[in-house]
Amino acid sequence: MAILVTGGAGFIGSNFVLEWFAKEREPVVVLDKLTYAGNAENLSAVFSDARLTFVRGDIGDRALVGSLLKDHSVRAVLNFAAESHVDRSILGPGEFIQTNMVGTFELLEAVRAYWGDLDATARGEFRFLHVSTDEVYGSLGPEDPAFTERHQYQPNSPYSASKAASDHLVRAYHHTYGIPVLTTNCSNNYGPYHFPEKLIPLMILNALAGKPLPIYGDGTNVRDWLYVTDHCAAIRAVLAGGRPGETYNVGGRNEMTNLEVVRTLCSILDELKPKAAGASYWEQVQFVKDRPGHDRRYAIDASFIERELGWVPAETFETGIRKTVQWYLSHSEWVQGVLSGSYREWVATQYGA
Repeated sequence: MAILVTGGAGFIGSNFVLEWFAKEREPVVVLDKLTYAGNAENLSAVFSDARLTFVRGDIGDRALVGSLLKDHSVRAVLNFAAESHVDRSILGPGEFIQTNMVGTFELLEAVRAYWGDLDATARGEFRFLHVSTDEVYGSLGPEDPAFTERHQYQPNSPYSASKAASDHLVRAYHHTYGIPVLTTNCSNNYGPYHFPEKLIPLMILNALAGKPLPIYGDGTNVRDWLYVTDHCAAIRAVLAGGRPGETYNVGGRNEMTNLEVVRTLCSILDELKPKAAGASYWEQVQFVKDRPGHDRRYAIDASFIERELGWVPAETFETGIRKTVQWYLSHSEWVQGVLSGSYREWVATQYGA
């Protein structure tokens, strides 16, 4: 038997696969389309492991998914595959609708056909774990309580709307067809292998390159930050002990403004990679026009998963962000591999030359 990890060459998916091989013995089938943010090099450390099967393909290819499920006797599907950058969804929402909504539908249909042919015991043990985001809940005010699993969905971007739709599909397939599903909604992840268009890796790499550090609006938008390996540990806990049909919010209990995040990054870089003449990387900060519909605050109440499954984050923001900066400083070859011409064009389009 094996698990099928979709989007397993992306940021969170690849970290999950690497953590899985470090802690488990079960084989893994990775299915990834290898779009701009999917990087097979993320999995280079385990390519020689006989337990890994890597397949380049689309979750929307129902026939391919069906054959993988049968050929590898898959006992669980973990769906990380998604278009996930809000800025990209604003400029071009079509890919988000296709991957996050239509793709999830096709994946669920392949799973439904496979699951229906299993014997009663295997059907009961099978799991479909859908990895989602806290952005489906919308935006919080400064004093509002954090998102719980029962918070009303109020997505405000094409990205979060497409993820909300996929969450609803997963829920419907449980209640209509009985498929044992699990959903996780996580806060902002950061850590190794993060594609450098998101805030933290973008700031690190721009700082080192002597480029401006673009901050939207006034920089006071608040996010809850979760170190990626803590997220992976939570997903393993949900897969092992989560109740079918249930949703688990996963957060780091690290609410910070974008300004605080960038200031912390600059301080660590000033220490680990000091500039000449005592200058600070903070001097490279530039405020840019805010993006449309920019949510002011996200915050996760993770007490349910802590209570039900005993999961708590191992990293504070201070320990996790230092590990992240050190990783980027020591993996320059990986960084250069992803800094393609198309990536540079995207950054110029989004933030201005």
